Amino acid sequence: MTTMASTASSSSVLNEELLKRCQSRAAGYDRDNTFFQEDFEELRDSGYTNMAVPKEFGGLGLNLAEVMAETRRLAYYAPATAVGLNMHVYWTGLCADVSRSGDTSMDWLLKKAGEGDIFAAGHAEGGNDIPILLSTTSAEKVDGGYRFNGRKSFGTLTPIYDWLGFHALDTSDPDAPKVVHAFMPKGAEGSTIIEEWDSLGMRATQSQGTKLDNVFVPDEYIARAVPAGFGGADLFVLGIFMWALTGFANVYYGIGERALDIAVEAVKSKSSVALTRPMSYHPEIQHSIADMTMKLDSIRAQIDTIAREWSEGVDYGAMYVSKVISAKYTATVGSFEVVDAALDLIGGFGINRASEIERLFRDSRLGRIHPANAALTYEIVGKLALGISPDEQPRWG
Repeated sequence: MTTMASTASSSSVLNEELLKRCQSRAAGYDRDNTFFQEDFEELRDSGYTNMAVPKEFGGLGLNLAEVMAETRRLAYYAPATAVGLNMHVYWTGLCADVSRSGDTSMDWLLKKAGEGDIFAAGHAEGGNDIPILLSTTSAEKVDGGYRFNGRKSFGTLTPIYDWLGFHALDTSDPDAPKVVHAFMPKGAEGSTIIEEWDSLGMRATQSQGTKLDNVFVPDEYIARAVPAGFGGADLFVLGIFMWALTGFANVYYGIGERALDIAVEAVKSKSSVALTRPMSYHPEIQHSIADMTMKLDSIRAQIDTIAREWSEGVDYGAMYVSKVISAKYTATVGSFEVVDAALDLIGGFGINRASEIERLFRDSRLGRIHPANAALTYEIVGKLALGISPDEQPRWG
């Protein structure tokens, strides 16, 4: 079966040989719970890590739609590698959009990325169900910058990042709290990496935790200090949603594509004592394959549309938040359903650790862990559709 994931565009930085090498290492990284170091080195050399960096900063200048095509091609072969590098690429992509808008405040990041620096994301934290827009990490303004205290989870790319981008809450004015977005150089005084990543899936990302104990970040690396909640969603903040979540959607869509292709090939050769021809001629098998195909077709249409419209400058304003959260949710939930169905079609041998579908099943389950979760997705999409501000208090009742 020919998929978009296996078809390169003329501007692709990914060739079949590179992708196959990444695929050949994926099972080992997963089994050993080790970082995708060899993948990273090859993909960095190919230009993948700087594909969203503008050409004037040493990158390839790809827009969101073009980057997403690359993201899901890689995910088809090496899902953990794709979701891991999405964390770096989304910083470069959103900062490129900010720069193209005429705002040069994040050009320093693009310059450093063009020189080879890697940026990781430290947004996840316990006790906060509205990531990016609120935080349980504290920020205190001091001379020359901010000091931060808190605990961040799932810091993907921990083994190789140079900078950790994160956010925290400044409550010095209780009536006007601010979310502070900062970039901390790795090894900053007061920061501690907590080795705790031993997960169900996406094991090769090595997304370790980080403790911030009075960590100082100078003003030059403070990206934003904006009002808490949706009211502070400027282009930088909106860009985090657009680039990160569209990236997640395409990664898990790529997994779904791969699972469908595996299932198709499996049933073509699978036999039964009750049939004279392969199981592909069984009507219920055909029904399942059709359902998987249609589900992926609808996901692809949704995620392609939002990436294309953002890249073309279609103005949905704040409704982009609703659209991208919806697309990410549809893609991650639908793709898991496709992988689950593929496991059913392949049968009992699919649960063996040596089976690729077993690893894809575990990897695909993590899609719903990325923000926004189901409860927040339905809340935001429902409120915006009804014309209710997500910042309205109390949130319910």
